[in-house]
Amino acid sequence: MADTISFARGVPAPELLPVEELADCARTALRDPAALGYAPGGGFPPLRAWIAERHGVEPERVVVTNGSLQGFVLLARRLVAGRRRVVVEAPTYDRPLAILAELGADVVPLRLDDDGLDPEALAAVLREGPPPAFLYTIPTFQNPSGRTLPAARRERLVEVAREHGLLVLEDDPYGLVRFDGEPEPLLLELDGGEHVVYSSSFSKTAAPGLRVGYLVLPRTLAADVERAAVSTYLSPAVAGQATLYEFLRRGLFGPHLRRLRALLRVRRDAMLDALASAFAPEQFTPPRGGYFVWLRLPGGVDEGRFVADARGAGVALVAGADFYPAAAGSAPAVRLAYSAVSPEEIARGVARLAGLVPPLAALESRLATR
Repeated sequence: MADTISFARGVPAPELLPVEELADCARTALRDPAALGYAPGGGFPPLRAWIAERHGVEPERVVVTNGSLQGFVLLARRLVAGRRRVVVEAPTYDRPLAILAELGADVVPLRLDDDGLDPEALAAVLREGPPPAFLYTIPTFQNPSGRTLPAARRERLVEVAREHGLLVLEDDPYGLVRFDGEPEPLLLELDGGEHVVYSSSFSKTAAPGLRVGYLVLPRTLAADVERAAVSTYLSPAVAGQATLYEFLRRGLFGPHLRRLRALLRVRRDAMLDALASAFAPEQFTPPRGGYFVWLRLPGGVDEGRFVADARGAGVALVAGADFYPAAAGSAPAVRLAYSAVSPEEIARGVARLAGLVPPLAALESRLATR
């Protein structure tokens, strides 16, 4: 195949980036010596204050990091050292799984249904064994499944966390990339921040190259994470944070988000249309936002072979097994990212994938829904 269509990475396509606006903001921001020197471990102070105001918390509770994954590392190192059990969704983002494995954590997977994490299943886990260090959850447009936790489950999840003294890490890099429906309440908002640490990033909403993520933490824990940040990299990447702050200060973020949502909605719709024409409806859950669709493969299809055959057909994607703890086991599935490909590429790529599914398996899957 001459060309490769990549559904592998959840990154914004170049045309989704506000290149000229950020370039002009950088020219302004970098005229300030404060943007070219060291900054406090908690981040560039004006940006820290902007984030704090957005979430209705004190700036001291915000730690701005070099991407949200850096924040996860700092927090996990702090928490896993004392209590090695960590509860995660299954499937979940693969990078935290790798970090937890490196830290030697005892990772406890919770299977998702079409509405995401089941709070009662979490409560059952918490009644068994030692108390976990924390729960890691992506409740909105989850990576990799695209699912969103309904409001009632969010409320119950916060109740369970309070009942068991559980710390919840709410990872929310995609929440602002919504195409349909009204936003669900953040776990942080429902809890007030005593049992919930909130994590987000501007990588999916502004530009990943700025490397700006952040945590909203209880005050004591924020001080510990800030000290860990200073000991890790001395100072955050101030130039990127200052550039982003100038972008926010000028009021450019809102118009950019509207444009981003419109362009990504077209790609999401193209992906769903292509999948609907090639696969059975129960094989994928339409996401209301974010970057991903989770495609469940028909029974009898070997996931590893499917991914390899897809590569040979000119389609790059990520195997579902990558999003589960090593010993958890999983039904065959793949993650499809639509953010970096055009609608035309999406249609061609899904058509290639459909050609790899055994006709009998596809037919049996369709008949099962009748």
